[in-house]
Formats: sequence, C-alpha cells, structure tokens
Amino acid sequence: MKLRVLMVTHNRHDYTKLSLQRLCETVPADARITVWDNASSQEMIEVLKAFEDRPQIERIIYNKTNEKLWGPTNWFWENTKDAEFLSKVDDDGLMPEKWVETLTQAHHDIPQAGILGTWRFMDEDFYPDLAIRKIQSFGAHQLMRSCWVEGSGYIMKRSVVDKIGPLTPGESFTAYGIRAAAADYINGWYYPFLYQEHMDDPRAAHSAMKTEADFHRLKPLSATTFNIATREQWIALNKDLARRVQASSFNPRDYLGWRARGKRALYRLLGRSYMPRT
Repeated sequence: MKLRVLMVTHNRHDYTKLSLQRLCETVPADARITVWDNASSQEMIEVLKAFEDRPQIERIIYNKTNEKLWGPTNWFWENTKDAEFLSKVDDDGLMPEKWVETLTQAHHDIPQAGILGTWRFMDEDFYPDLAIRKIQSFGAHQLMRSCWVEGSGYIMKRSVVDKIGPLTPGESFTAYGIRAAAADYINGWYYPFLYQEHMDDPRAAHSAMKTEADFHRLKPLSATTFNIATREQWIALNKDLARRVQASSFNPRDYLGWRARGKRALYRLLGRSYMPRT
C-alpha cells in the first residue's frame, strides 16, 4: 500500500501543531505526508520547521502566495502518481487511531469504493432515523452512503483521479465527489463512524472557541461565507450540516443534469437551498 496525505496550512499555528502531530502518529510507517503552506506568518513557519525531520514528512512546501485548496490539491494529485491511495487532512482536524488501516482495508474489500471518509460531527448530531436509510453493508464493512464526504480525513483510490481527472477550475470537493459517484464509485462515511475531531467546532474538546470573543478572533472562513455572526449560530450551522448530509440522497442523478439544475434555480428563487433527500 502506498498512501500519500496532503495537509494545507495557513496561519493556524496552534491547531496545526496538534493536527500535524496527530497525523504523524496515526499514519502507517510506509505512508508519507506533504504539507503545503499558503504564505503563513513566521510563527507558523517555525511550527512547520519543527516537523521537517519527521520520517513521515515527505516534503513541506513554503508557498509564497495563498493558493487556497484547489491549486495545492491538483498539484499534489499530479505529483503522487505512484500512490495507490490519496488523502487530505485539514490543519484543524485530529485523526482517530487506525483510521488509515480501517479505510484502506475497506477499499481493498470493496473494489467499487471511491472516496471513504471519517466523520467530523459530534455524537449529538447523529440522527438514526435519517442515517439508517443510507447505511449499507459491504461484507464485513458498513458505509453511510453519500455522493460526497468532507474534504478532510478521507482516503480516495488513485483510480478515481485517473478515471475522472483532477478538480476542474472552481470545483469543490463536494462536486468532485458527485462526479465520482456518477462514474459508478461508491462514496461514503465509514460506519460506525471514525470520529475526526473538528477543532473549528466550538463543542470539540480541543477547540479554542470557548467564548464569543474567541469565535470572532478565530472566525473560520466558512463562517464568513455563510454570514454567521455569533458562536451559537456557528454551532447551529454545524448541527444543520450534519442533519443535511444524513438526509441527502446518494444518487448522483439527483444532483446532475437539467432536472437538478432546474430545481436548484427554483429553490434559489424561493430563497432556499436545494438538497435532494433519500
């Protein structure tokens, strides 16, 4: 097995120190990690330099501009063609024990598996009445089927990139997963869930967002994108996202083609977001 893992970092030195340490501890000896830093501060650079001699670290790229996620991801996929499996772990995620062994074994045992993920939501965000309709057994493994998984803490077969190509300009990892599902790959979260602690969730044990002031000081980019103004609104959004992914359809035809485009347009006119349900 050849696993290559990407971590993209940007000015989150406290979280990165924890997440990169945990990543080094939880990948097998033959896995290798690439860190791509997006023009961070010197304080962040010093954190990364302390990891340069770790045997798990293949390279650290100190990029001079902020390329966000699209450019580093495609560069990484292009430059890891010897890998059987590809992964990305965010600088705010703490990976669980044996996540690599569990997901790669599932990939070996489920030939059609494409992108399998760890779960970032809290226990209180699990809705059995919704999830049970999407949980399927594949031999010794169970998956909560989905067209997409989170862009952190997944493992993807290299064959997915070989078959459907890289991310297209502006394409999200969610949209990429839908494309993979449309190419007959099985995607989803391993079940029982492998919990990846998402430190940007204020409820997480290692989150630094303990107060309202903390939230405004550390406000995530996605909170700004969704016009989130308070810590409680951010928690509510995370809970709502969990519910939506458990309720969503895992049939890619519900997201692609002229019917889906028409429904999205209609929902936009109604001021609502379109999410096909199982």
